[in-house]
Amino acid sequence: MSLSSHLEELKRKHQSLSDAVEEAQRAPGVSDLRIAELKKQKLRIKEEISRLSASVNA
Repeated sequence: MSLSSHLEELKRKHQSLSDAVEEAQRAPGVSDLRIAELKKQKLRIKEEISRLSASVNA
């Protein structure tokens, strides 16, 4: 897998998690712990995207 396709896949996952967080926040009965875990996953992916983007632009 090329770096650019890997970045695109990470961006898709990040958007999917963003949608999941929004949905979970609107849904009754979803625990704060679950929302926090989704946000942590989203942040890890964002950091990976930033790291890989920086190495491409270096």
